[in-house]
Amino acid sequence: MYIKTLELKDFRNYDNLFMEFHNGINILYGDNAQGKTNILEAIYICGTTKSHKGSKDKEIIKLDKDESHIRILLDRDKATHKVDMHLKKNKPKGVAIDGLPIKKSSELFGIVNIVFFSPEDLSIIKNGPSERRRFIDLELCQLDKVYLYNLTNYNKIISQRNNLLKQISFNKKLLDTLSIWDMQLVEYGTQIIQRRNLFIEQLNEIVYDIHRKLSGDKEQLVIKYEPNVSIESFSNKLADSQERDIALKMTNVGPHRDDISFLNGDIDIRRFGSQGQQRTSALSLKLAEIELVKKITQDKPILLLDDVLSELDRKRQNYLLNSIHGIQTIITCTGLEEFITNRMECDNIYRVVEGTVTNENTSTLEIIHRKTGGNL
Repeated sequence: MYIKTLELKDFRNYDNLFMEFHNGINILYGDNAQGKTNILEAIYICGTTKSHKGSKDKEIIKLDKDESHIRILLDRDKATHKVDMHLKKNKPKGVAIDGLPIKKSSELFGIVNIVFFSPEDLSIIKNGPSERRRFIDLELCQLDKVYLYNLTNYNKIISQRNNLLKQISFNKKLLDTLSIWDMQLVEYGTQIIQRRNLFIEQLNEIVYDIHRKLSGDKEQLVIKYEPNVSIESFSNKLADSQERDIALKMTNVGPHRDDISFLNGDIDIRRFGSQGQQRTSALSLKLAEIELVKKITQDKPILLLDDVLSELDRKRQNYLLNSIHGIQTIITCTGLEEFITNRMECDNIYRVVEGTVTNENTSTLEIIHRKTGGNL
């Protein structure tokens, strides 16, 4: 699986853009705030319908425009597929696959599998639980349409139940209708808990060896799923929390409160690990994510690296770069030093300056390498 071309119109700081990608290593380099990350964001939206930043469609469309277009051509199983996305400021986005409009965004999931890795992901261990839930949900929604269906319905029910809780404070007669939402919450929530538990088990089968090698055989990483409530006790705890829910006007029990922890032996890396341990665990997590996608889909995902190399030391840079052979990778960076130092072969180099993208062949690296003797 790899992206052949990307077209943008009135997207972020781009008026019009057409890019061709190699199925190997593609580098986008340039100063900060020039539009490199915007290209990765567009690709991610085409695979998931959502911005990795959590941005709304109206925030993505060029300031003086009312709509924006994204198109990618994707090679998968020796066939070319086209994904068209039409973003609108005041209306839901339109999506077409191979020229045929889809009714639900969920139909897009699974067409292209993307792993996005940014400096923010290096803080996923020490950040709040919402970041770790988001990691689980974004990956599982790409891999499992049943999970996406259950999560979508669960989130709708949470929203409707919370609205009802607010109304109950003004009209106590509505209390009798709460049980209707509770039954559905438990139904869909149970499916989410089961799938998340399996996902963490699958990750653990892969992440252990990756982290052991990354840490030089010094650490043994285990990821632990921490459900807010067990399947067996879900209904009872939801009932026990009813008075509290009404008082706070929000649902306090369910998988929307789940978390995961990272353990090195008995040490909780999330709470007591050093910054280096947390970053290494985050890198191990992302590398395990890549391997899990390969295992489940029997295909290789597209890897988007957003200025991550500058955040890693030489050892972790080398491990990451050695792990992506055979995977289409699109990397953003401010300079080419990391690739020269690591003697890494690159298939496509683009320079990005103020929303203008220039294709530079790999001779750029070769010239710099000769001038520096391979050292910077």
